[in-house]
Amino acid sequence: MSKTIKVALAGAGAFGIKHLDGIRNIDGVEVISLIGRELAPTQAVAAKYGIGHVTTRLEDSLALPGLDAVILCTPTQMHAGQTLACLKAGKHVQVEIPLADSLKGAQDVVALQQQTGLVAMCGHPRRFNPSHQYVHKKIAAGEFNIQQMDVQTYFFRRSNINALGQPRSWTDHLLWHHAAHTVDLFAYQCNSPIVQANALQGPIHPALGIAMDMSIQLKAANGAICTLSLSFNNDVPLGTFFRYIGDSATYLARYDDLFNGKDEKIDVSQVDVSMNGIELQDREFFAAIREGREPNASVARVFACYQVLHDLEKQLAVAG
Repeated sequence: MSKTIKVALAGAGAFGIKHLDGIRNIDGVEVISLIGRELAPTQAVAAKYGIGHVTTRLEDSLALPGLDAVILCTPTQMHAGQTLACLKAGKHVQVEIPLADSLKGAQDVVALQQQTGLVAMCGHPRRFNPSHQYVHKKIAAGEFNIQQMDVQTYFFRRSNINALGQPRSWTDHLLWHHAAHTVDLFAYQCNSPIVQANALQGPIHPALGIAMDMSIQLKAANGAICTLSLSFNNDVPLGTFFRYIGDSATYLARYDDLFNGKDEKIDVSQVDVSMNGIELQDREFFAAIREGREPNASVARVFACYQVLHDLEKQLAVAG
């Protein structure tokens, strides 16, 4: 495909805007439609980014002539259904993490992608962040092997607000959203499937109806282990912090920054064409469309993550 790729973006909130900013740096791509929950604020975002078509209905965008692809930055509970709708409409699709909030939803998406042959990718940004890419390249070159990963995912979210401090129309989830990042990254970096997984969770929030604290242990087939701590109760610092403990080094990844075990910063600015992980994720999506190939973080390649999440959910249900 040599022509301009025409894209619709669903979700004009904090993460949708991150994609719009990233796409501005990618040649040969045009966002022609913006879908949002409320018309007025969606129109304001569209005006800022020069997007001509605005709607509150995904189906309106899918009907636009010449539309090639859709990026979904909508609430978690909508991901699988909307991804299926895009594939049924003959559109390539990238859906933000998580692919689904159930194993069946993930299975349905993978099955339809295989049937259609369209590019369907899930936004697992840790595969694309330069800090994690740096470690991945060391592993691929045989210079580093993970013995243990220690990961902390911490937020302060006792009320239902988004990253912009605005009220959410949906409830976030530690397991099906935030744990998905690390479960997928651990298996990806180890290049080894997860063969053992255990989870514990704290009390359920009386208003939000979700666990606010969780602990997860993982083991890969090659023997590497991972300990993941998650919380919506932590005040500061906020975000996700990764410690890679290996046979030849220790690395600490904090967002796009990477440090060695002595807390000395490692220059990762030349790892890829950008330091923006979301832009790199989008570049992979559009390159896969142009080249007619399976992308990194295709729905098939990340599916194993959702099998693990499903198994952990069953464990937690039994534990009560």
